[in-house]
Amino acid sequence: MPGRNSVLPYILSALSGLGLWALTAAATGKHEPWDASSYWTVSYPLAIIGSAIVGFFFPQKPWRWAVSLMLMQLVVMIATGSDLSLLPLGLVMLAVLSVPPALAGVLAGKLRE
Repeated sequence: MPGRNSVLPYILSALSGLGLWALTAAATGKHEPWDASSYWTVSYPLAIIGSAIVGFFFPQKPWRWAVSLMLMQLVVMIATGSDLSLLPLGLVMLAVLSVPPALAGVLAGKLRE
């Protein structure tokens, strides 16, 4: 929707990502959510679905909401005391992992238009 404020979808996607990754880390005891098997079977698919939902309701450049949601993993990793010695590799991994949620958001946004 043209002219719609983009602060709300950033907040929604960031809080969704923060909650999803924090719950994954807490439930599995892993500092990095992607180290848990449930990340790949539950959390990551939920991130893709969540990105599609936000992209549907906020179709203006919906890839941004997916990237915001995925980057919250970095916040959780820092907050849980993860070793950041592999931070550059982790950022590359987060960028790659952002592609499917971004595509889902874009496709959902196209459905809305």
